[in-house]
Amino acid sequence: MPLVYVTRRLPEPGIEPLTAAGLDVELHDDDLPPAREELLAQVAGADGLVCTLADRIDAEVLDAAPRLQVVANLAVGYDNIDLAAAAAREVVVANTPDVLTEASADLTWALLLAAARRVLEGDRLVRSGAWRGWAPAELLGRPVWGTTLGVIGMGAIGTAVARRARGFGMTVLYHNRRRAPDAEAEVGATYVTLDELFERSDAISIHTPLNDESRHLVDAAALNRMKRTAVLVNVGRGPVVDEAALVEALRAGEIAAAALDVYEREPHLAAGLAELDNVVLAPHMASATSASRAAMVRLACENVVAVLAGRPAVTPVRSSR
Repeated sequence: MPLVYVTRRLPEPGIEPLTAAGLDVELHDDDLPPAREELLAQVAGADGLVCTLADRIDAEVLDAAPRLQVVANLAVGYDNIDLAAAAAREVVVANTPDVLTEASADLTWALLLAAARRVLEGDRLVRSGAWRGWAPAELLGRPVWGTTLGVIGMGAIGTAVARRARGFGMTVLYHNRRRAPDAEAEVGATYVTLDELFERSDAISIHTPLNDESRHLVDAAALNRMKRTAVLVNVGRGPVVDEAALVEALRAGEIAAAALDVYEREPHLAAGLAELDNVVLAPHMASATSASRAAMVRLACENVVAVLAGRPAVTPVRSSR
């Protein structure tokens, strides 16, 4: 029977969709990714691979897996996979879009509100026992209602975030590589240049994929263009933000606050980031609801089952066959 290597312990339904389809499964039964040597060894006899963003699937891995037909990434993003190398070897690459859209948008708003209203600082104050009671000037944050939200990357998740902004009476600006007329009609968003978005927005939410153009899109110059009262939220890809530049901007008060769910060198943080009070740090948990993670697992498995049965992938990445 075809063999599928799964690089991480999965939440429910786990590997059941694969075994139910009659596939043999080799599971790296751990919450952390396999070491590079283990990955190379385990893919040698694999026909299918279920992996995560933490697994670098490059030419070396693909060459170590002569039987490999499909790579199913348990994520919307796929910058961890060399698509050109996969296409050259006729390996299908699939991802898990759409099923985590609403969960990711929910967490974006949780982070935005927590950063703007200094919720974690308040939590720490109360837990420390240092809080002496209500004070008029204590922990004054930034308003969200009626302000301007800038969305970088108006895809499915960016649109879902903008949709929620209507409930806060916000003006929505956005920037994309190309205009998104459907999103404009649905959420009333206005397309602007990137410079204008940085300059006008009270809160900026990042949802663009990671590629050569978007790497360090938010750099020192971009942060300098933002309002000193602005809040930056990144639930997209970590390297879109120059993390060292962000630390300096937060220290200097160039922007008011930030909230991050993803990091440039995950799980490592830029020096000084964890010591700042004006940043909220989440552990890459945007899709972490039981329903969303279960749907991601099912979709990844469905992609593998389909390809190994000789059918097209359910959600193939465009650059794969």
